[in-house]
Amino acid sequence: MKQRSLFDIISPVMTGPSSSHTAGAVRLGLMAKNIYNSLPEKVTFRLYNSFAQTGKGHGTDKGLLAGFLGCSVDSEKIKNIFDLNEAKKFQYAYEYEQDPDRHPNAVDFIIEGDMNMTISGNSVGAGNIEIVKIDDFAAKISGEFNTLILFYKDKPGMISKVSSLIQKENINIASLDCDRNARGQTASMCICLDGKLPCNIVYDIEKIEDVYFVRNVDKFEV
Repeated sequence: MKQRSLFDIISPVMTGPSSSHTAGAVRLGLMAKNIYNSLPEKVTFRLYNSFAQTGKGHGTDKGLLAGFLGCSVDSEKIKNIFDLNEAKKFQYAYEYEQDPDRHPNAVDFIIEGDMNMTISGNSVGAGNIEIVKIDDFAAKISGEFNTLILFYKDKPGMISKVSSLIQKENINIASLDCDRNARGQTASMCICLDGKLPCNIVYDIEKIEDVYFVRNVDKFEV
C-alpha cells in the first residue's frame, strides 16, 4: 500500500497548482456531469469573483472542463485538456463575472442539450465542493455521500413514498432537503445516503406518479 504524506492527508492528490481553483474545479465539473448524466450540446462555464479573476492562471478553466468530461483530480489529461479529442465532444464557452452575493469561488454550469439545466456550485477549499442550486431549486450536495436528486410535483405524501422505498433497503438517510417554487408546483428533493441505493429501487422511485426527474449520484472516491 502506498504510504500517504502529510500533504495527501490535508489536500487531495491532484494535478495542480491550486486545491481550491484546480481540484475543486475538477470536482465541480465532475459532479455537474453526473447530475446532468447525458452528453450536452453546449456547456457555458460562468465563473465568479476569485474564480473569474485568477482562474486561468490556476487552471480553473481546464479543471471545470476536465471534470465535466469525467476526469479525476489527479488526471494527467487536465494539463492539456483543450488539445484532446475529448474536448471536442460538445461546444463550450467561458464567462467571467463579479457578484458580491456569490461565493468567492463560484461557478454556474449552463448546460444545453436534450434537457437544459443550470447547476451552481462553489469550491470551498482543500478540493472540497458544494452544489448549491439546480435550476431554480436549492441543493446541498458535497460529494461526501451518495445522493438521490428528484424533481416532482409538490403534493402530500411524496417524501413518505420515496423514504419508504429507501427504508426497505435498510439504508440510513444522512440528510433530506426539499425546495419548491410554489405550492402545488414543481419541487425538489436532495437525499444524502449512508449506503448505495440499488438500481431497482431507483427504478421504483422513477415510477412514482408525478416524479419528473431522478438522479442517483455516487459519492466521490476517497
